[in-house]
Amino acid sequence: MINPSQVRDMFELDFSDRKSADTPLSYEDKRFMSKMKEGVHQLKDGHYELPLPLKDDNVKLPNNKLLAEQILKKLRAKLEKDNQHKGDYKVFMDDMITKDYAEVVPTKDLVRNDGKVWYIPHHGVYHPRKPKKLRVVFDCSANYRNQSLNSHLLQGPDLTNKLIGVLCRFRQESIALVCDIEAMYHQVKVNPEHRDMLRFLWWENGDLNNEIAEYRMTAHLFGATSSPSVANFALKKAADDYGCGSDAAKFVRNNFYVDDGLKSVATMNEAVTLIQQSKELCYKGGFNLHKFLSNNKDVLAAISPHERADGIKSLDFSKNEDTLPIERTLGVEWCIESDTFQFRIKLKDKPLTRRGILSTVSSIYDPLGLVSPLILTGKQILQELCKNAVEWDDEVPDYVKPKWLKWKDELHKLDQLKVPRCYKPDDFGEVEKVELPHFSDACQEGYGQCSYIRLISKTGRIHCALVMAKSRGTPLKTMTIPRLELAAAVVSVRIHKLLKGELEYNNVEKGVCAIPTT
Repeated sequence: MINPSQVRDMFELDFSDRKSADTPLSYEDKRFMSKMKEGVHQLKDGHYELPLPLKDDNVKLPNNKLLAEQILKKLRAKLEKDNQHKGDYKVFMDDMITKDYAEVVPTKDLVRNDGKVWYIPHHGVYHPRKPKKLRVVFDCSANYRNQSLNSHLLQGPDLTNKLIGVLCRFRQESIALVCDIEAMYHQVKVNPEHRDMLRFLWWENGDLNNEIAEYRMTAHLFGATSSPSVANFALKKAADDYGCGSDAAKFVRNNFYVDDGLKSVATMNEAVTLIQQSKELCYKGGFNLHKFLSNNKDVLAAISPHERADGIKSLDFSKNEDTLPIERTLGVEWCIESDTFQFRIKLKDKPLTRRGILSTVSSIYDPLGLVSPLILTGKQILQELCKNAVEWDDEVPDYVKPKWLKWKDELHKLDQLKVPRCYKPDDFGEVEKVELPHFSDACQEGYGQCSYIRLISKTGRIHCALVMAKSRGTPLKTMTIPRLELAAAVVSVRIHKLLKGELEYNNVEKGVCAIPTT
C-alpha cells in the first residue's frame, strides 16, 4: 500500500529550496558532532578512525546471532541455485576481506557477554543499470526483539552538499571534471571497541561447504544510518587538515555529492593542477580519487589510464580521433563529446493504473527542472486521478487514457533535446558581471518559475542560459490566480537566494522576478 504522504514527499523534492541551510543543529546532531570531534584520530596509513555514534554508550544489545544464522541459511539456498550469483557474492566478500574492510573476529573476542555484539544480516543486490555488478547490502535496520543497530545510532546532521549547488557549479566554466572516491564509506575506520557491533556471518574462504565463520567490519558500513554523516565528516576533516585554503580543499569540501566530485574550471592547466592536488590531499586523508572524466581530451591525456573512468581507459587521446561517451553524472545524462545534458527515456511497460502512472512520472530524473513543463502534465494527470479517488490498481477512466497515452508518447521526443552543460560559449571571455533574472507565472492548472543567468563579458558581450526551473500543479483546494501568482513569485525569490549562495560568482547583481499578466 502506497502512503499518500510518501507521494506528497516525492513531489516536494522539486521544491527542496524551502529548506533553509541556516537551520540550527538539533540536540542529537550536536551530540553527534561532539562525538566525532572528540573521537576522531588518524592512523599511520592516513585513514581516519571514528567511533560508532551510539545514542547510549552503555547500551546492552541482545544476542541476535540466531537471526543472522537463519537469514544466512536462506542465502545459502539461494546461492546454491545460482552459480553466477554465488560467484559474484564471493568476489565481493573476498574483496572486502582482502582490502581490510572486514576481518575475522579474533579468537579472544569471540565470546562476549557485555551487550556490545550485534550480527548484521546481508543479501546481494544487482545494480539495475549494471546487471553484472553485485553489491552486498548489510541490513542494519534488521529487527531482533524490537531492536536494531540503526535504532541505537545517532544519524547525525546532513553534511552532504546540495545536489543543485554541485550541478550548478559544474556548469560555470568550459572545462568539466568528474571523479569518484573509491569505496568512500569503507575508507573511514571504526574504533576497535565498536567493531563487534558490526559482525556478520560468512563461510571460510567463501566456500559454502566450509564452516561458518564470524567476521566484523573494520570500517564504517554502507547501510548504517550514521555512515553518511561519518564519511562526510572525515572527508571534510581531510580538506581542513591538508588543504590550507587551497583550491583542492575547496573542491573536496564543497563540490562532492556523497562520493562523486564535480567541478568546472577555465583552463586545461587549472584542471590538471586541481586533479593532482586533490588526489594528494585525499590520499593524505585515506581516500583515493579515481574514475576521472573530462570533456577536454588534453586533460584526460594527462591522467593515467588506470585512473580514468571505465569507459575511457583504453582511448588514445594522442590521435584525437576517439569519441568520448555518454555518462551519467549524479544521475544526469552527460554527453561528454558534445558537452551537453541529454535525456534518454527508457519507459518500462506499466499497467494503465494510478500506480503505473505514478511509477512512470517518478522515473524521469530531472533535478534542475530543465523539462519541468513537460513533467507537469504527467503530474496533473496523476493529480486528477487522486482528486477523483481512483484506486491504486484500478484501470484509469476512459476520459484519462487518451491524455495519458499522448503524454507518454511525447516523452520519447526528449531524446532530441540537448542542453549545453556550460552556461557560456567557449569564446565568451572573462565574465565581468552576472545577473540572475527569474520569471514566474500561474494559471488554474499549475504554477512555476524559471531562472536564467545573464553573463556580461569584459568586452560587453552578453549571453543568457537557463539555470533551473520549477513547476507544480495547483492545490486541490481552489485558489485565486493572484494568490497562485504570488506563490510562484515566492518560489523565484527562494531560488534566487539558493543560486546566489551556491554559484561561485563574486559579482552577482540583484535578480529580477517578472510575472507575466497575459
